[in-house]
Parts: sequence; C-alpha cells; structure tokens
Amino acid sequence: MNVTFPDLLGYIAAFLVFLTFSMKTMVPLRIVGICSNVFFIAYGYLAPAYPLFVLHIALLPLNVFRLRQMLSLVRQIGDATKGDLNMDWLKPFTTKRTVKAGDFLFRKTDKADAMYFVISGEFRIPDLGVSIGPGEVIGELGLLDPNRARTQTVQCVTDAEILRVSYDQVKQLYFQNPKFGFYFLQLTSRRLFENVARLEQRLAEKEA
Repeated sequence: MNVTFPDLLGYIAAFLVFLTFSMKTMVPLRIVGICSNVFFIAYGYLAPAYPLFVLHIALLPLNVFRLRQMLSLVRQIGDATKGDLNMDWLKPFTTKRTVKAGDFLFRKTDKADAMYFVISGEFRIPDLGVSIGPGEVIGELGLLDPNRARTQTVQCVTDAEILRVSYDQVKQLYFQNPKFGFYFLQLTSRRLFENVARLEQRLAEKEA
C-alpha cells in the first residue's frame, strides 16, 4: 500500500490524538493537543480535507490559550508555595482599621468572622508569647474551627493599622484565585504546626 506524505501526516495526527487520551495532567495534554492540531492542519490542507483543516485551525488558538493559562497557574502556585504573595491585589476586598496600643483585637472564644493583615504596628498573643508584625496575618484559624471561635487572644502592643477580610470574602477568593488558595493553605498549615511544636516543647519542659 502506497502511503502518501499527506496520509503520513494524518496518521501522525491521529496517533497524537490517541496520546491525549492517555495523558493524566493538563499541561502535557495541551502540548500534545497543539501538536495534533498542527499535523491535522497540514494534513487537511494537503489531502485536501477542508472540514478537518477548518476545525483544527479553530482548535489551535484555543489549545494555545488554555496552555498559557495552565502555565500561568503553575507559576502562581510556585510563588504561593514560596510564600511570595503580594497583598496589594487583596486591598479592594478589605476594609482598613486602626487599633490603639493596649486594645484587644479579639479574645479567645470570641466569634470569628474575619482575618486580618497587619500593615503597621505590633500585636501579641499573650498565652503563647508570640509577636505579630507588619506583613503577617492574624485570625485565619477561626475559619477552620468547627465552632467558628477564636483560638487565641490577640492584643495590640503599639498603635497599628490592619486590613480586615471577612471569611465570606476569604471563601470566595479561595475558589476564585488559586494563588490565594495555596497561600491560605500554607498559612494555616504553618500556624497549626507551630502550635503543635509549642505544645510539644511545653510538655518536654514539664517532663524535664
């Protein structure tokens, strides 16, 4: 059987389509999909098979667009896992507050309905002896508490400015912005591990 050059292109394109069904992740799937589009376009033009040609002319930019979206998402996730999150984009979803030195931002067991981003000033968690300064987040664990209650008391040490983000907005941002979602997961996980480490240290000190 004589196989022409257009036929060879068609077979390669068909094989690439078959490969897409074996892909388990989206980035390789889109790359192989783009390759299949290119071969189908060449096949459709040379064969000629114009319906295939038109179809893959339309699919090629769509696959390229989706690939760029996925690569952008991967970069954002990479930034988030490094803790590199610029909070400027978050400001439209927040309200600014000032807190005076000596005031309590909230007390343990208070109802939790928001988390806070510290712009300036210093806060302290008396029970843990932990200080919280500019660039840090306070109150995120209340969202994870089944009773939606504060897990610690936080007092303002020096006059401070904070940004308040309601938990309803946190939930929306979590699902709408993958970068924020990964940042929030890392933030809460780190805080929980820090609390576990403090408890283990205290138990070790008591045993000693």
